Amino acid sequence: MQPKPHQNASLDERITGALVGAAVGDALGGPVEGYSPEQILERHGGRVHGIVGPWHGDDWRTARPLAPYHKGDGHVTDDTLMTHALVRVYARVRDHLDAYAIADHLVPDLMTEPRWIPELETEALPLQRIFLAEKWLVTRLHYGHADPREAGTGNIVNCGAAMYMTPVGLVNAANPPAAYAEALDVAGAHQSSYGREAAGVLAAAVAAACTPGATPDSIVSTCLSLAKDGTRTAIERVCEEASRHPDFESALRPLREAVAPYDTVGPDYRAPSLGARRPSRLHAIEELPVALGMLLVAQGDYRHAVLGAVNYGRDCDSIATMAGALVGALGSPVPEDWAKTVAEASRLDLWEPATTLTAVTREIFARDVTRRRTHEQAFASLGGQECSD
Repeated sequence: MQPKPHQNASLDERITGALVGAAVGDALGGPVEGYSPEQILERHGGRVHGIVGPWHGDDWRTARPLAPYHKGDGHVTDDTLMTHALVRVYARVRDHLDAYAIADHLVPDLMTEPRWIPELETEALPLQRIFLAEKWLVTRLHYGHADPREAGTGNIVNCGAAMYMTPVGLVNAANPPAAYAEALDVAGAHQSSYGREAAGVLAAAVAAACTPGATPDSIVSTCLSLAKDGTRTAIERVCEEASRHPDFESALRPLREAVAPYDTVGPDYRAPSLGARRPSRLHAIEELPVALGMLLVAQGDYRHAVLGAVNYGRDCDSIATMAGALVGALGSPVPEDWAKTVAEASRLDLWEPATTLTAVTREIFARDVTRRRTHEQAFASLGGQECSD
């Protein structure tokens, strides 16, 4: 399989590809989240190749453990709800974000603004849909008045922050170190340890994918240059394994085996081990390394990367969200039929957040240029070095 040509994608095309690609991946992964590749194969009579219905069919309203959520039929999950909420924060602040922006803007958005929740098929506060690890933001920042920079400490360590960090990478397009640093600051309000680290690395990966001439290999190399501790080792091991596989079918089990030593959840995704999701310098979330692995297996092709993530199972909505964002930022086109179906089923304009974030990204870049030139002039006045135009 040869990667499709997409190296000349513009900024707006990459931002649109990343945000729409993440939402579509999320919607495809939702109905098979929590299951193994073998269970998915049996349930669907083969691999999932597109949008499918709920795991329990028409019994989704009462079937445990997913009730009352309608996962499937093109509905996005909390990954997309949180991503779009972060875009709205950028639209309000119109500059780089930090942990205080999460307290000042994201938390009120979750608590006070009713929105259409696709999985609930009703209008509700986002707070009523998001997972406990995201409700932590409201508990710690609104009710606990915690220092936003440290509020993530004590939360379960999972992919909750990483799953919506794509906008940070896009705002810092082609500047992975800046994306990494900003995401670590933002995620400090939500996560600690390797959950916070994954947020930084995912943002850096998205920024790297926006760089002209980027490839899956260059994205992974960027991640390895920035990632720390168990996150770095997990990415390295999974991507080494991924490089041996020409398609996702042969990679499903080997990628799980490669990441297993660093994943604290354990073999049964729905019955986590006693040591699951606790802080550690030796471990990593599962989702980010596997998403990067699928990026390599697919050679940057959107359809192949996302379907690989979906059929991997376990937390596959978040894995497909991350993989979809990366290949979308790289410029690989999102299938139009998938995007149209997800937008209609979820009653969401998947393109509006991209339009908004593109405008904000250009504004932030202009501010960065002004700040940099001001610094250069000040430094030159100190006798540091001559300014150059």
